[in-house]
Amino acid sequence: MKRLSLLSILLLLITQLMAQDLKIKLWPDGAPNKTTVPGEEKYYINNGTYRYENISEAELFVYLPEEQKNTGAAVVICPGGGYWVEAIDHEGFQIAEYLKGKGVAAIVLKYRLPYGNSEVPLSDALQAIRYVRSKADEWHLDPSKVGIAGASAGGHLASTAGTHFTLGDANATDPLQKLSSRPDFMLLLYPVISFDEKITHVGSRTNLIGKTNDWKIASEFSNELQVTEDTPPTFLVLADDDHGVVPENSIRFYMALKKYDIPAEMHIFAKGGHGFGMKKLNLPTEKWPDLFYEWMQTMQIVPNP
Repeated sequence: MKRLSLLSILLLLITQLMAQDLKIKLWPDGAPNKTTVPGEEKYYINNGTYRYENISEAELFVYLPEEQKNTGAAVVICPGGGYWVEAIDHEGFQIAEYLKGKGVAAIVLKYRLPYGNSEVPLSDALQAIRYVRSKADEWHLDPSKVGIAGASAGGHLASTAGTHFTLGDANATDPLQKLSSRPDFMLLLYPVISFDEKITHVGSRTNLIGKTNDWKIASEFSNELQVTEDTPPTFLVLADDDHGVVPENSIRFYMALKKYDIPAEMHIFAKGGHGFGMKKLNLPTEKWPDLFYEWMQTMQIVPNP
């Protein structure tokens, strides 16, 4: 595994700090659920992608648009990595920079990895949505236009948030818990959706719920089975030649959405494989960010020109 030199890491962190506006601890008083992290947190490069590993504390990297561009919409972004690492650059920071340039607040979630506790990532994702809503006035956002995005296993996490949310507890003592954690829309990039062994990404399934054969447990995280009439509108992007997470994952989710007549748009590119994110591959996959923004316009999440 190729490691960045200390100087390279420092230069990269400085660049990211210049791009983002805020870095926030999601659970400043401690998270409600725990897991055992196998080692010290690491930030490194592998095969050209920047990754976090051994994440023990959830953090938000906040990218706020200029006031004159601000559309009032926001997206919480969950990078992928098989629930073992997080590819936080091309599936996180770069997406955030694009959205910020379009007037959309982007919040990259460095979520805690499960390491034996399947509740941990989802609790971070739902709390991130609540937190963004709590900042609506301060960040000049519309609290009814807070979406979630995710790539690969991050797409599984995003779709889990879109099917396992809570609407808020009016009697809660914690102000955040009074807020809805339902995302208003979803962006799913080549997502893991199903834990059906015939089509799932085995690594993501194993890392989240272990090597269990209990379908009752696996079906709870098979999100095509968890869609209801309250699941939010969804934009899906994937490649036909994705052999890492087979297209049937997205197709099943799209069909489940259509069962409830939930607005959805799906783009299946001929080439791109798995994990293209914001990579420059000289392929039509590079068009997906603009297609997503145009969908947001169509759905009236952001203004039309």
